Amino acid sequence: MLFNSYIFILLFLPLCILGYFALNHFQKYTLGQLFLLGMSLWFYGYFNVAYLFIIIASILINYGVYLLIDKFRGRPACRRLMAAGVAANVGILFYYKYMDFFIGNVNALFRTNLSLLRIVLPLGISFFTFQQISFIVDAYRGELPRYNLLYYASFVAFFPQLVAGPIVTHDELVPQFLDREKKKLNMDNLAQGIYIFVLGLAKKVLLADKFGGAVTYGFTTLEQLNSISALIVMLSYTIQIYFDFSGYCDMAIGIGKMLNIDLPVNFDSPYKALTITEFWDRWHMTLTRFFTKYVYIPLGGNRKGRVRTCINVMIVFLVSGFWHGASWNFVFWGLCHGIFVVITRTCRRFFERLHPALNWLLTFSFVNVMWVFFRAETFTQAFTLLRKLVSWNFDNFDPLFIEMFRITELKKILRVFRVETMYPPVLITGFFLTAMLLILGCGNAYEKMRKFKPTGFRLLTTLFLLVWCVFSFTGISTFLYFNF
Repeated sequence: MLFNSYIFILLFLPLCILGYFALNHFQKYTLGQLFLLGMSLWFYGYFNVAYLFIIIASILINYGVYLLIDKFRGRPACRRLMAAGVAANVGILFYYKYMDFFIGNVNALFRTNLSLLRIVLPLGISFFTFQQISFIVDAYRGELPRYNLLYYASFVAFFPQLVAGPIVTHDELVPQFLDREKKKLNMDNLAQGIYIFVLGLAKKVLLADKFGGAVTYGFTTLEQLNSISALIVMLSYTIQIYFDFSGYCDMAIGIGKMLNIDLPVNFDSPYKALTITEFWDRWHMTLTRFFTKYVYIPLGGNRKGRVRTCINVMIVFLVSGFWHGASWNFVFWGLCHGIFVVITRTCRRFFERLHPALNWLLTFSFVNVMWVFFRAETFTQAFTLLRKLVSWNFDNFDPLFIEMFRITELKKILRVFRVETMYPPVLITGFFLTAMLLILGCGNAYEKMRKFKPTGFRLLTTLFLLVWCVFSFTGISTFLYFNF
């Protein structure tokens, strides 16, 4: 089930909120938590009923490992149980996400003809697997209290963050489920949550999907691109993935707020970053936190000298690249980010002497180019787009690109004012300027939440955007991070 769908907005979300708070109102707290868990499993199983068996089995296996770790605490078996639990999670993730990639590379390397398994990747498996790995490791370290199965399952399956993050830890979520004060309907939180949810929905439907159309068309007509259209494709994907992921994060935060649940910050205006290290402090923050706590620090972090620190950084970014997808493109993307982070850390004083605007331009340009490899299905596609970009060919601009940015409502307005002939250049330029203004000049969801006050203007804005988005659902699309 998608946040940007009729069934979610018109049926699932109202039913979830009403049912959860109604049960809690009558002090049926356990039943209310079961209802929330059931709604979360419905949300997940709506994509594919077979996915339910995977996530339920994963929850039961990991909870069993947790109980065994607690039982054998202080004995040698405890460490082996933790290692086995982590290995089992990694193994399941490898089977579903990387087995065909592994078989394909074995065939290419040894000239074998092994059949691919054609395994369908369960949505969000990378997210809920990492979440459970963190739980098992924290249990081994003695960093969590005793939780029953209901609250553990709710922690793993809580639907706003289930399929695309944020990757939450037990102490961020379970205590909120246990807090009875949070089980009462809070109209302020409900209003704030609806407002943030609709802003995220608008980012996805009205901005990300519009730029996504240009990206899809561009990558299917790479050989026909000139330098201008190649630049449009590259910048469009940079903006698409920003608003797509930002929109999802906002909607997840908003839904959580409606249910009186505060989810951690996961996206903090990363394109405002002046360095690549700052970019990763702002982009997918809970994933960065996970790799820092469970990979970088156990490897030694920065405690074993400069060379070892650089190696640890490279390992983290290679793992991060591979986590995003079973493709050498993602590995290369992670490798390049790791190299740039190492260069930035090593040459910190050099970058500090540069003007902030130049630092921003270097970082933003690097991120743009790297997104090409992130989006492309092959290296050939990526290098073709970059070759077209620097070809200095400004002829034969494909007019169909203009169609990707057309908005029916805007077209009618322009016709009234008799400026149809200005529409194509004005439209495309306006889209990019508006997007960059929103990215660089406006506060993000967390800043808006801190300043939120219910007003008539916010009410009208929210209603207007919600209605506009709902009427735009004819082109429903999934979130990019659902693929990871």
